[in-house]
Amino acid sequence: MTDARRVVVKVGSSSLTTAAGGLDADRVDALVDVLAGARGPRPKEIVLVSSGAIAAGLAPLGLDRRPRDLARQQAAASVGQGLLIARYTASFARYGRRVGQVLLTSDDTSRRAHYRNAYRTLDQLLAMGTVPIVNENDTVATDEIRFGDNDRLAALVAHLVRADLLILLSDVDGLYDGDPSTPGTARIAEVGGPADLDGITIGSAGKAGVGTGGMVTKVEAARIAAAAGIPVVLTSASQAADALAGRPTGTYFHRTGRRS
Repeated sequence: MTDARRVVVKVGSSSLTTAAGGLDADRVDALVDVLAGARGPRPKEIVLVSSGAIAAGLAPLGLDRRPRDLARQQAAASVGQGLLIARYTASFARYGRRVGQVLLTSDDTSRRAHYRNAYRTLDQLLAMGTVPIVNENDTVATDEIRFGDNDRLAALVAHLVRADLLILLSDVDGLYDGDPSTPGTARIAEVGGPADLDGITIGSAGKAGVGTGGMVTKVEAARIAAAAGIPVVLTSASQAADALAGRPTGTYFHRTGRRS
């Protein structure tokens, strides 16, 4: 982990916004402080897969919760994406770092020409010292072509950019063998393969209502990345610095396959 040169970091809406919608500037700045200050034996190239566009657009549009219909979700994403990238731009600028916005649909990871072009763009951004901020193109994606959740998108982006490590940041500090709020449950430190998860109850999205995933999508994303030869750390956003430094934290998913 400490030797990882190219790292994909995914952060969810609940780690960046308030429950009522709208960006939490302090949370964004705290994450950027960690990412911009990441150090190790080798300089790290960071690709940030960030949710939060729809959640950021709720309050400005007068919406008190995430809408269920696609059209209003896309409207919220259109408003929120600009706010999200502007916040990241200002926050990374404190460290003299540039950011670049990259919006993807599932076609960009499944069609060869799109895939190659997306790789070239991301690779060039990293070569120029820019931090790519990746999100699903929610304003135009339809039900038929959506990734489903940015956890899955992060796993596919990690494969796309040939990452050495994927870090999934959540509001929970790892995978537990039951409901983390229930006494007696324990955090699972390592997952060597699917058999290690037999009998484990995995929860869905939390109560905040600003995200779409939950632990189940993070575990599935970890499986996708691990099968492609990319180790995964699942931990909380507050422990991102430990994950990037290679200190024991969260749940570590070992590689189960080779990079194709």
